[in-house]
Amino acid sequence: MLDFLDPLLLARIQFAANISFHILFPTITIALAWVLLFFKWRYHRSGDMKWMDAYALWVKVFALSFSLGVVSGIIMSFQFGTNWPGFMNTFGNIAGPLLAYEVLTAFFIEAIFVGIMLFGFNRVSNRVHTLSTLAVALATTLSAFWILVLNSWMHTPAGFEMRDGVAHATDWWAIIFNPSFPYRFSHMMVASFLTVAFFIAGVSAWRWLRGDRSPAVLATMRTGVYMGALLIPLQIFIGDLHGLNTLKYQPAKIAAIEAIWETDRGVPLVLFGLPDEEARTTHFAIEIPKLASIILTHDPDGELKGLNEFENKHPPVAVVFWTFRVMVGIGMAMLVVGFWAAWQLRKGREPSVLLARVLLLMTFSGWVAVLAGWYTTEIGRQPWMVQGVQLVADAVGPVPGPQIALTLVGYLLLYAVLLTAYIAVLFRMAKKAGLAGSSPTDAPPATPIPVSPGLILPHPALEPKNA
Repeated sequence: MLDFLDPLLLARIQFAANISFHILFPTITIALAWVLLFFKWRYHRSGDMKWMDAYALWVKVFALSFSLGVVSGIIMSFQFGTNWPGFMNTFGNIAGPLLAYEVLTAFFIEAIFVGIMLFGFNRVSNRVHTLSTLAVALATTLSAFWILVLNSWMHTPAGFEMRDGVAHATDWWAIIFNPSFPYRFSHMMVASFLTVAFFIAGVSAWRWLRGDRSPAVLATMRTGVYMGALLIPLQIFIGDLHGLNTLKYQPAKIAAIEAIWETDRGVPLVLFGLPDEEARTTHFAIEIPKLASIILTHDPDGELKGLNEFENKHPPVAVVFWTFRVMVGIGMAMLVVGFWAAWQLRKGREPSVLLARVLLLMTFSGWVAVLAGWYTTEIGRQPWMVQGVQLVADAVGPVPGPQIALTLVGYLLLYAVLLTAYIAVLFRMAKKAGLAGSSPTDAPPATPIPVSPGLILPHPALEPKNA
């Protein structure tokens, strides 16, 4: 059988394709639910309709993202049984309950309250609608909590014992709060907020460049810009802590990320280069002396293990090396653009054309950074399915390679169509919102409306349409 029809390789690529598509949408909905709650809070505080105009558009984007996230998540769950039965047979006693907790404590709440949030604005009081938005925001975060518990446990397994080749839980507290979970959860949550920050700022910049000067556009743009400027330094700090945790529990991953071949002290940081796994060297390396040791051990002469210590049980170096640098590079771009935009938009100022174009260019930068980060994390765990316990090769199912290849092509075509449609519908909704809500730049400011928590105030964009 040809190498490209190897069932293990194809199963890995198929799962990577599915999770790559799926993760785009929870990354949006986790943070966007909280942003929607912020829009409602600002409206209640000020009575300014621009915040409800913003809510009216972005709640539709939330609905679109939520629906694609749910459907693609179901496909992923099927693959545990079809492509990776060895994982579920061995670790089902741990993975099963964690996935069930996500459904029972998060998805059910989302399913109940998302309908009220999307369709109940003119049918329930503001108080009930706001509480529903809060419930959805909490549920999306709780969903991320349980999924990241399982993912983190696969990287740093704890609280279990093996009996006759099957894992049994001995300490659920240790399983849930395993050593890498706090760092992985906080890193992913901030990544979601940064993704949404540049997402809403970029779409607002697109509306601005098209001549839409409605108050909601500038308000949303500022919200995204300020959120990005505030959170990117925090993300850099969390990322550093996460790296130190990874060095402790997954040193082979760090060695691959930094292209460290030999164990040494005072290790330089390789900014760029071409890792050559066969020759066990990095060609054309651009290095900063001792910086890797300083960053990872806080000691200029700190020792770092090299890849040669791990007897070929380490991840593919070039992929992990470059995906990490893509993630960091986008993070640095977010830092510069976020600070620049926050400075330019201070005290009610409007964006320049150049800034608006840069923000538009950064619209989907969060997606790219998240995917690069996940590739670094998951490919960096190879060749382990569960770190130090089960190899990926021992978890793959008996499905023939050609069958996996056929379904993989189908998935890729479907995802390409759905992603294109998502982006097209997103900008179409933004364009319609501009046509409905645009107003002259010299229009007088709206008079604040006193809002009672129990009052129902209709919003034209959220009113039910007659068939």
